[in-house]
Amino acid sequence: MQTAMVCCVLALLPATWLRLSTGDVRPQAGTAHAPSAPVALVFGAGLWDGEPSPYLAHRLDAAADLYAKGKVRAVLVSGDNSRKEYDEPEAMRAYLAERGVPGRRIAADYAGFDTWDSCTRAARVFGVGRALLVSQDFHIRRATALCRAAGIDSYGVGVAEPRDVTWYAGGLREIPGAAKAAFDAGVAPDPHFLGPHERGVDSALADAARESGDEDVRGGGHGSGHKDGG
Repeated sequence: MQTAMVCCVLALLPATWLRLSTGDVRPQAGTAHAPSAPVALVFGAGLWDGEPSPYLAHRLDAAADLYAKGKVRAVLVSGDNSRKEYDEPEAMRAYLAERGVPGRRIAADYAGFDTWDSCTRAARVFGVGRALLVSQDFHIRRATALCRAAGIDSYGVGVAEPRDVTWYAGGLREIPGAAKAAFDAGVAPDPHFLGPHERGVDSALADAARESGDEDVRGGGHGSGHKDGG
């Protein structure tokens, strides 16, 4: 009996850490109360027949809304391009462009294979120091905790969804996801692919600076966490 109780306590520790470390996150707040940041980071959520899945489309809609409201100057889309026939970041880029985000303001990370990879590559490869994170309400705490562990000053923008079978399945995935997040935050492993610094976010913010005449747009927290990958 005591062994079972100990196992239950240990199983709950990662979820408890996750909630305590993201006590300021309001998963249902959406875009309306989000602060300003140089970049919005959108996490991949799968393609259906080459197009963003409904959940991914909702994330991208929120990112487009943040851009339209002037809360971000650039968007970093992070997803899976491990196979030639499956290009999540390009589908995300095309979707945003169709909704008014200029292509020159969109940077793409083609090796965002999971949440930790997306967060640590955003910091180490793209030089992101401050960002709004966009994901579903059940995932946004984990995303925020991991990006903060990666060194990004992060604010989570939760996308609310109907409480249907898909939502509950996503919520259940967060139980083992919390354990992996605790490991990633504590050990800080390299992503599957690291590589040299990529200038996609730099170029997007430089374009914003040129258009606005505001040199602070280039830095302003973007580069505060920058260190070249390698």
